[in-house]
Amino acid sequence: MPPTPDRGSPILCYVTHRRSLPLATSSDAMGLLLDTIEAVAAAGTDWIQLREKDLSGRECFELARRALQRIQIRGTATRLLVNDRLDVALSAGAGGVHLSENSLTVQDASRVRDDFFARRSVPPDFLIGVSCHSLGSALGAARGGADYIYFSPIFSTPSKEVYGPPQGVERLAHICHAVDIPVLAIGGVNAQNASQCFAAGAAGIAAIRLFQDSANLSSVVEHLHSSLPS
Repeated sequence: MPPTPDRGSPILCYVTHRRSLPLATSSDAMGLLLDTIEAVAAAGTDWIQLREKDLSGRECFELARRALQRIQIRGTATRLLVNDRLDVALSAGAGGVHLSENSLTVQDASRVRDDFFARRSVPPDFLIGVSCHSLGSALGAARGGADYIYFSPIFSTPSKEVYGPPQGVERLAHICHAVDIPVLAIGGVNAQNASQCFAAGAAGIAAIRLFQDSANLSSVVEHLHSSLPS
């Protein structure tokens, strides 16, 4: 089992969505995404989750490979997570996989990961995370061996309307106290309300626009990294 993330400061995760980037309809939308990934890594963001669901396995692998190159150029400790595609994450040398509730089970993903561990062909701190929208799914993910979970939606946001009304920070606090693994809040989280998530017990936050639309991302990241209650 790999170590869980350090709770000493909030985990900040940028979730990619290339179609919402400015000029994303241009012929080089992928290049624009890679530029954004590099800028987000340079600003000191902890994790980047590749969540480009429309890509084929080959396209996703190529994106992950190029994203890792951009991160390495910056020399940061930013971890790259691949959405759902465990095969891509392992083959590309990413730092983890993030599973949806209807994806591969945590137990199956853990077995594959452990097999790669035995052959020393995957980083020892490769993480498996799961998106959760209820107490039951959060408890199930924790029991199944997940290293962390997302809980959503916390606040109102168009991208999470399919999962129902906002859960709110009180529900987030209940989830954080019910599981013994890090919980990241996602769904409408911004620089103004992130502190509410941390106060509720969240180990971090994940967002799209908070990171890719910020005019001064380095300052935002610095502020958020110092916001975890003691």
